[in-house]
Amino acid sequence: MEAVLDPFAYSFFVKGVIVATLAGGLCGLIGVYITLRGMSYIGHGLSHAIFGGFAASSIISLNYYLGAGVWGLASALAINRVTRSRRIGADAAIGVITTASFALGVALLTFFGNKGPSFDAALFGSIIGVSAADVWALLAITGFTGAVVFLHYRALLFATFDPDVADVSGVRVARTDALLMLILSLSILATLTVIGVTLVAATLVIPAVVARMLTQRFARMLWLSSAIGAACGFVGMNLSYHLDVPSGTTIVLTGALVFGVVLLITGGRRLQRTGRLDDHRGVAPAATA
Repeated sequence: MEAVLDPFAYSFFVKGVIVATLAGGLCGLIGVYITLRGMSYIGHGLSHAIFGGFAASSIISLNYYLGAGVWGLASALAINRVTRSRRIGADAAIGVITTASFALGVALLTFFGNKGPSFDAALFGSIIGVSAADVWALLAITGFTGAVVFLHYRALLFATFDPDVADVSGVRVARTDALLMLILSLSILATLTVIGVTLVAATLVIPAVVARMLTQRFARMLWLSSAIGAACGFVGMNLSYHLDVPSGTTIVLTGALVFGVVLLITGGRRLQRTGRLDDHRGVAPAATA
């Protein structure tokens, strides 16, 4: 028991646990919308796009959170814009825009060098790199995301399941989609310190898929996915300390283990088409988003 509690004597570990738990819950919440839209790849893509923002902000001596945030949001909005044209699928748009952004970041670093934070930590996550500012930033983003989901619950629900009907019914689908891309970009940016660019997509997808295997009710799926993500973040961070491996690795492996166990128990029977989820049947969308 003493060995389990020992790491909590270190302030950097306490901050890391707080951030990992919040990040897991936050990504779990947003991940439900992302997976039901068939855009599971966007977390992976945007995290790589944000890497380009890190590189650019490093070169021009701009705050890397600001630079990467603007870059990530621009990439997300570009993906959303291209996807809405319906000539190019979401997976293709994500692949082109985000890989180009990542490649540009690598090219900039090659020509100008790295003058900013450790990009190894950005790629794989590090509990040592967590600061008090990271904790407060993630708390603010978590609160903002919770408020957005609460205030725009119906708009997000119907824009996710049937954007055409939602648009005809008065929901501002374009604005709702842009709002979702905003909170997704902010969430990825805030969680990179602990989880890392290469693994953040798994924290968006795994909790949501596990929750979907456990329930068919949309509202229940939201809080269940958040709880699973938070639990994986907490357990994974503790394992990271004791096993001396990057935090992002243990968080994702914990989630993968949970996924495997639930899949064995349920057989994946509830992984059905989004149109069969219970909560959106027969419910009219609000007139405004």
